[in-house]
Amino acid sequence: MLKKYLLACALVALLPAAALAAGGAQIAGIGPRIGISSNPDQVVFGGQLQTGEFAPHVTFDPSLEFGFGDNVTTVGINFDFKYHFAIRNSDWTPYAGFGIGVARFSFDQPPPLRDVSNTETGGNAIIGVSVPTRSGSTFFTEARVGIGDLPDLKILAGWNFHL
Repeated sequence: MLKKYLLACALVALLPAAALAAGGAQIAGIGPRIGISSNPDQVVFGGQLQTGEFAPHVTFDPSLEFGFGDNVTTVGINFDFKYHFAIRNSDWTPYAGFGIGVARFSFDQPPPLRDVSNTETGGNAIIGVSVPTRSGSTFFTEARVGIGDLPDLKILAGWNFHL
């Protein structure tokens, strides 16, 4: 059951990016992300896609994340829109954004109790900064504040390898 859910999550995360690519925006990068979250307190890892700009300075960046710790396993899908601020004479690009997230929480229960899980939705307010690397990929770090029943705070870092 879990494998089917994970496959469905991955497909749902990729569909909006594929639709944007068909509509003219291109997938600009793909890469890993890693970090920590609060409430639940977890180590988080996953991956994301980054589209090219579909409006001036605006990208669509869906992601899939897995969180472990605090007696719960989390699988999250995020659909984020980010506005990238242009700064003169700097390679650093700060950004801010908002996204919709769906998270499935599976709570670890000692035997003989069954596993308990629930699925929640909410929003994410996002701030971050990205910088190109010498190899042409992009390194980023961001903070995500959960609105609703998503993790309260996530601090993440990652790379987007340009396609």
